Amino acid sequence: MNKMLSTADHPPVATAHVSPPSLRPYQREAVARVVEYFRGSDAPAVVVLPTGSGKSLVIAELARLARGRVLVLAHVRELVEQNHAKYLAYGLEADIFSAGLGRRESSRQVVFGSVQSVVRHLGTVSDTESAHGPFTLLVIDECHRVSLEEDSSYRRVIEHLRQHNPHLKVLGLTATPYRLGQGFIYQQHYHGMVRGDENCFFAACVFEQPLRLMVRQGYLAQPLKVDAAVERYDFSLVAPGSSGLFREEELNRVVAGSRATPGIIAEVIERARERCGVMIFAATVAHAEEVLGYLPAEQAALVTGDTVSEERTRLIEAFKARHIKYLVNVSVLTTGFDAPHVDLIAILRPTESVGLYQQIVGRGLRLAEGKQDCLILDYAGNPWDLYAPEVGSPRPNSDSEPVQVECPACGHANLFWGKRDGEVIIEHYGRRCQGLVDAWGANDQHEAVGAPGVARQQCSFRFRFKTCGECGAENDIAARRCHGCQVLLVDADDKLRDALKLKDARVLRVSGMQLEAGVNGRGLPRLKVTYHDEDGTTLSEWFALETAAQRRAFAAAFLRHHVRAPGVSWSPTTAQQVCDEQWRLRAPDFVVGRRVGRHWQIREKLFDYAGRYRKADSAG
Repeated sequence: MNKMLSTADHPPVATAHVSPPSLRPYQREAVARVVEYFRGSDAPAVVVLPTGSGKSLVIAELARLARGRVLVLAHVRELVEQNHAKYLAYGLEADIFSAGLGRRESSRQVVFGSVQSVVRHLGTVSDTESAHGPFTLLVIDECHRVSLEEDSSYRRVIEHLRQHNPHLKVLGLTATPYRLGQGFIYQQHYHGMVRGDENCFFAACVFEQPLRLMVRQGYLAQPLKVDAAVERYDFSLVAPGSSGLFREEELNRVVAGSRATPGIIAEVIERARERCGVMIFAATVAHAEEVLGYLPAEQAALVTGDTVSEERTRLIEAFKARHIKYLVNVSVLTTGFDAPHVDLIAILRPTESVGLYQQIVGRGLRLAEGKQDCLILDYAGNPWDLYAPEVGSPRPNSDSEPVQVECPACGHANLFWGKRDGEVIIEHYGRRCQGLVDAWGANDQHEAVGAPGVARQQCSFRFRFKTCGECGAENDIAARRCHGCQVLLVDADDKLRDALKLKDARVLRVSGMQLEAGVNGRGLPRLKVTYHDEDGTTLSEWFALETAAQRRAFAAAFLRHHVRAPGVSWSPTTAQQVCDEQWRLRAPDFVVGRRVGRHWQIREKLFDYAGRYRKADSAG
């Protein structure tokens, strides 16, 4: 890297008698990896640290090492204040630019600011006449809030700073590197895998500390999840909207006046008898107000997005000082809230992702004197495993779980949504391998995570795909243009429409697939596959599996498209074995056949169809 950061020549501390705070081993490693990464790249990077792991200290150390100007941004004033305080602990001075904190200072080398205040005064904050020069490092706390929209607050700040310094280093820190509606916020992970796509703002995750390891090493309190002994809310029929968020009106239909609420709060109060601080996460404002009514009035408070700033500050400070025991909130204290004495978390709302679930539970995992653990009471039936990694795509259905699928090409252990029967993966929804493989000669900044001098690119193996009719390349099932020859791929609706116009074509809206092990006219064993439509019309195809060559052809022509868990090892050697394990196979949505002489020959099978024609399973 140029001269932005150095682990050798530290700027002198302002006060000689102040000793810098001691960093934990993983914090030191995070700092070292950031320094090493930015020595070779200007592409934005991410560090993932669980809630309560001390992100503020990592930020302070990086700001201390920086040789140029540093701007540290957060979205709430509590975080601005926390991060600033950790830097002051080094005996150094720094400015604060936050209207919420009543300060607008930006003349020092290091500035801690709220993004809302900074974006309104970009000219003042990035004063080109500053004796320290332009900003060389921008640090964003809770960086999963950085939007892909170029006119969003964070992006406007970034672009403004880049105009003054094209080599600006941008580092994000978060406990949950996942954004609803987008997926992972970075493209590549330093462990050698692809998590997001090429549109991600952050190029790479350069360090990640697992939550389970933090708990095991004693850096976080032990979470104790207890199954509620009373009636719970039933959110099973509530699904997130197109934005990835649950709609308030649907949540209210479940919780408004629910007969379960009094019993739930009574149990929370009972279990909280020996606890110090209780946070209750409600589904809606109306729900939160009802919950507050069942709590001891003198010991409880409510904070929502509409709570005025001064009142919110007063209530939070009273809770931190333990003047009140119960703090009810609605989607406002999931990040940037630090109250180590919290030792009971009651979840009365569904969470849209494992990331949000971890953020909520993380409010109670910080260490405090005399604190042994944190009790987790979930009354919403959230399906998430606290330690499970984020899959990176919306959960397709309620019975899906994370499954590990090894890539047949590069061996990478992919994490996809799927279904299993015991140890057997019976289905998964992965499309392309997430593994990174060496790509000598590549120079894309988004391929900078790897050994020095070795660029990396995503493995080309696709678990599900559609084939280009021109060059035969396998493309993503949603691709509009072939990645191999760049020809426009034929739309599935166009294929169906053209086939329906032909007199010698038969189009089946598949409602069933039947497999039979039999023999052909010469007495040779064959697998017969018959597709049925809703009217009883059929099309069939036959396969031989007697020789190794025939089995390879069957795997390429049939199994590769039909298996519900592509890539999972399964190599049937007989037609009967295929029939016996038909549960491994899926039927296509449409089959197109053409007449050849007196017979019909299958020419096209459409899977993962999402066009305008009705599928058989959606008949109303």
